[in-house]
Amino acid sequence: MKVLVVDDEIPILDAVAYNLRKEGFQPLTAEDAEQCMRLAKSEKPELIILDVMLPSASGFDICKRIRSESHTPIIMLTARADETDRVVGLELGADDYVTKPFSMRELMARVKTVLRRSNAITGNIEEVIDIGGIHIDSNRYEVSVNGDPVSLSPKEFDLLKFLARHHDQVFTRQSLLDSVWGPAAFVEDRTVDVHIRWLREKIEADPSQPRLLITVRGIGYKFCGEL
Repeated sequence: MKVLVVDDEIPILDAVAYNLRKEGFQPLTAEDAEQCMRLAKSEKPELIILDVMLPSASGFDICKRIRSESHTPIIMLTARADETDRVVGLELGADDYVTKPFSMRELMARVKTVLRRSNAITGNIEEVIDIGGIHIDSNRYEVSVNGDPVSLSPKEFDLLKFLARHHDQVFTRQSLLDSVWGPAAFVEDRTVDVHIRWLREKIEADPSQPRLLITVRGIGYKFCGEL
């Protein structure tokens, strides 16, 4: 299984590649955006570990470019513990976020968790969901609203699919984090709020008066299934 590691700090690049190899993965390495995009296209890795601070382009820009072309899972690395950076990365489609300095044991655990979650999503053939004017095709990774296609990030897609599959059931923010992001993902409760807001902007006729993604005050969210 190929894992692409992108970092301009050679000691970190070598250390991560060494530990991936010990865990049975096939590491690919890149030091800048150009190498990253070339390897992502030619080698089609199952996972990308991407540093935020790179000399030629930011990891956020690269993440956005990758997300426009594929749903390859991405773990972002950063030397900054700023919550805003984490939220930006997750909004752009990153699957997890690790702050430097980190232990190799933790990073390897995150790699395995993200890959398990990704394989569970992509390897499981599911029925098409049609509810409330929303059409969700898990095999094609496509969503449409009243016949009009809607472009969603991978996490927006997973969150919408989960809520639609359990329509009219109320979920707390924590239960959504555990079910969609996974219990091992270190993300804030507000991450759910951000993704709900972005989904409303894309699927609701009036995001300020949502009729599909409903806030249940003091508890969390539900998909009501009616336009």
